[in-house]
Amino acid sequence: METIIVQLPGGAARSAGDETGRPELLHLGPGDIVGFGRGLPGGGGVDIVLADPGISRRAGQLEAAGDYWRLSNFSRSVSYAVENLEGAGEYLTVAPGRLGAPVPFEFARVVLPALTGNAAFKVFAPQHAYLGEQSPDGAGEQTVHPFALDPTSKYFLVLVALCEPRLRDPSDTALPGVGDIMERLRPLEACRDLTRSAVNYHIDYLAFAKLRLDVADEPGADGARTGAKRARLASVALRFGLVREEHLALLPSRGAGRPAPQEARA
Repeated sequence: METIIVQLPGGAARSAGDETGRPELLHLGPGDIVGFGRGLPGGGGVDIVLADPGISRRAGQLEAAGDYWRLSNFSRSVSYAVENLEGAGEYLTVAPGRLGAPVPFEFARVVLPALTGNAAFKVFAPQHAYLGEQSPDGAGEQTVHPFALDPTSKYFLVLVALCEPRLRDPSDTALPGVGDIMERLRPLEACRDLTRSAVNYHIDYLAFAKLRLDVADEPGADGARTGAKRARLASVALRFGLVREEHLALLPSRGAGRPAPQEARA
């Protein structure tokens, strides 16, 4: 089972014939190790290529563990930063020569100093373990929740906003679109810079990494597939109680972000 997803630098997928514009991803399971750096002359030598002359050919490696990952820094002179993409500027530093530094962030960006500024790639750990059921005597392996969602994350806010109409009125079959979700969350301080592409990314992350929905091969145009994906997400989240009425308190009040009416002049 995959536990770590690496989004390679360079934007959209580079595979031949791939016109989806989706990022190129590496899927890792526990114990898998991938290297990053400039690579060998002519290419190769590392799985994550950071094409900058200021970066070592083998700058480091990351290893997927059970529900987190470890980062090794092969540099002898510079530190690497790991930014928490869900935090308010939170980050950790991996010192030169540090091996196997554990990274607890679910959404992270690894940043290396480079001649052209910074080189970076993103790492996601969607299989974070949360407290599940345990046998009364404590024997045997602990039960892991099949849908490990973090209620403090932005993707969870997106899911709550998606499910809001049906939580408020179960007979309401309408689902908010990507733009509706973006505008619904914008009043929150953590979502001031939320964009349509970010909402789409969180929906894809929920569908494919967190809830593992099988919607990739459904027929139809892109709009139809996106609508089917949102419908499946809402259906599964509500059916299994992943989003409940108490979670509506995470959303801004319905009047938040709207301009106040101007008072009539005397």
